[in-house]
Amino acid sequence: MDKLKIPESHVGISKTLRLPENVVTDLQALASIKNTSLNQITILLLNFALENLDESEKIALEKFKQNNK
Repeated sequence: MDKLKIPESHVGISKTLRLPENVVTDLQALASIKNTSLNQITILLLNFALENLDESEKIALEKFKQNNK
């Protein structure tokens, strides 16, 4: 039998974002449809966007991260 492994929660940083009302409405609708939180939907979509950046944007991001360690 497998042992129970409780995942550690991620360390979050609180930020305030000003988003267009229609974007918030759609995010809240998705959260309701998927029975999850607005925060989880936002994190999922932001991670997807970051993973699917244009190659030149990925390179620029990696260079920036290396230069700002």
